[in-house]
Amino acid sequence: MLRTLTPAVIGILVRRGVDFAATEDAVQDALVEAVRVWPTDPPRDPKGWLVAVSWRKFVDATRADTSRRRREVLVQAEPPPDPGEEVDDTLALYFLCAHPSLTSASAVALTLRAVGGLTTRQIAQAYLVPEPTMAQRISRAKRTVSGVRFNQPGDVATVLRVLYLVFNEGYSGDVDLAAEAIRLTRQLAARIRHAEVAGLLALMLLHHARRAARTDSRGRLVPLAEQDRSRWDTRLIAEGVHVLQTALARDRLGEYQAQAAIAALHADARTAEETDWVQIVGWYDELVRLTDSPVARLNRAVAVGEADGPRAGLAALAGLDSALPRYRAVAAYLHERDGDLARAARLYAEAARSAASLPERDHLTRQAARLNADLRT
Repeated sequence: MLRTLTPAVIGILVRRGVDFAATEDAVQDALVEAVRVWPTDPPRDPKGWLVAVSWRKFVDATRADTSRRRREVLVQAEPPPDPGEEVDDTLALYFLCAHPSLTSASAVALTLRAVGGLTTRQIAQAYLVPEPTMAQRISRAKRTVSGVRFNQPGDVATVLRVLYLVFNEGYSGDVDLAAEAIRLTRQLAARIRHAEVAGLLALMLLHHARRAARTDSRGRLVPLAEQDRSRWDTRLIAEGVHVLQTALARDRLGEYQAQAAIAALHADARTAEETDWVQIVGWYDELVRLTDSPVARLNRAVAVGEADGPRAGLAALAGLDSALPRYRAVAAYLHERDGDLARAARLYAEAARSAASLPERDHLTRQAARLNADLRT
């Protein structure tokens, strides 16, 4: 409950004029007190209790710090916020935490702290960095947005980019960032009727549905075509498809909806051989039109290779920059399908050396070793 109430409490104080850094500190102090008090004396109005205690913590801190005389005027001139106010500030808090003045890393950390309600230690563990490092990152982010008021319009695209960054971090430590990103995106979708918010939620659900099948018992990556589809979460797939269909019906196509449509086509195939690659190529064409993204073009080349043969895929790949992440892995796959095993083995080995993660590197190394073994026999 505490994590779900945190954004609203922060929002009330910030909208009343308290700067973000002071607000976040006061709310965190109130949360600590709630953990101590609530088990034996639960409040009838949890949100109201948190607002009142957070305000008291802020007032106490302000009075104790002579360098904050400017805030004394605010405390004396303005009454404490009414806990019963129905204004929903959570959406504004999303925009604040994804402010364009922040780096991607800072925006993600601040979103997890202020909107997600995670502790600094949890965020640090999830990103495998020391807690002091993460604390400094969050402190800098709070200082950056302290002067930003809630009356400024927010950018939905920036918020979605930050949430997708959280989702793609996956899982490490004791915090499941993929699940946290889905929770936050659900929260956002409940507060704003926006086709791309729904598109991102659908995309996350459809990708998350395949999570259990992505690795084997030894933690090794399992490519999509080789995954045990009986391990896919059909409940999440059904929900993702429903959310996507509702978004597409609004006729405001965006990049997340296009990506979700591709994921839905993969989820719809009972076997890899039944995948509708022609439709997938069509959706990649839409995605390229919307974004002109080199990564989308790279993925389209794979789809073209499946729909029209490896030579067509290699032709689609030819105009792309070979420095793109995963370019050599894609080229290796297409050359292997075209029968050029020697070149494919070399490219797999090169791709392994520049892989972004240890599981991906191990997978590509095994692919190169498999082909080299075939060439020796």
